Amino acid sequence: MIDRLTVIGSGLMGHGIALKFAQHDCVATVYDPNGSSLDTLFERIEISLMQMNVSKSNIKKCLSLIRKSNNLKQSLENCELVIEAAPEKLELKQDIFKEIEKLSSDKCIFASNTSVIPISKIVNKMRDKSRALGTHWWNPPHLIPLVEVIRTQWTNESAISKVINILNEIGKTPVRVEKDVPGFIGNRLQHALWREAISLVENGVCDAQSIDIVVKSSFGRRLSVLGPMENADLVGTGLTLDIHENVFYDLENSKDPSNLLKKLVKGGKLGMKSGEGFQKWNPQDLNKIKLKISKHLKELEKII
Repeated sequence: MIDRLTVIGSGLMGHGIALKFAQHDCVATVYDPNGSSLDTLFERIEISLMQMNVSKSNIKKCLSLIRKSNNLKQSLENCELVIEAAPEKLELKQDIFKEIEKLSSDKCIFASNTSVIPISKIVNKMRDKSRALGTHWWNPPHLIPLVEVIRTQWTNESAISKVINILNEIGKTPVRVEKDVPGFIGNRLQHALWREAISLVENGVCDAQSIDIVVKSSFGRRLSVLGPMENADLVGTGLTLDIHENVFYDLENSKDPSNLLKKLVKGGKLGMKSGEGFQKWNPQDLNKIKLKISKHLKELEKII
């Protein structure tokens, strides 16, 4: 287990990553040039811990192990692992990795928490790319077990192995991604489903609410305990092949985003934050759904 790490970015992902390490007695420094985000860091971490039903004494202990800083050089002193959780902008991430390499020790490991950008592109400006890799945490990072650990063509095996061991030690579920492809594993699967879902709505097969009802009331209920590859073997590869031969020809296979999705974004219908996306939302809906997800994930841990 490492003693110190630095998280670059104090936003939604950054605060949850720091929280998780602090829960396992690791000193976590959170760097962010945005003062307003740093100012609310402890408050947001405390709220997340309370939603997890963590005791007041353990919340206090956790917060005592988290440092916040707007000085990058100081943030990286004696750091063994850096996890970048900055906005999804390639040039920004490239510049961050180039800078933190200059300021860190030659033993520090560098990881990006990007959701979809290939790690090879992010580390392109580094001199020594062998200690750089991807660690894609899922939102909320302190509750979702999975972390995808992505290798690039330059990543040293010792760096991969060390990060996987660290993640196991803090109770995460790391999965190796041996080929650096856009979206890695999880988001490729998730957005393949979303593409078909949007297409069904766009082509008048059903409305958006029906999509959610179908998923939540059928195969979505078993996904946590029965993955798609297990399910294919359960029903049999023969039946799986028969189904594919009868449905694949009609599935959405466009390489471009949906015109319906583009129209919504262009019209300012940005989802819950604007009050309307594929469906209409009230201001209270966002918090209700967040609490619902948090409660569900905690209950799920008792089952799996």
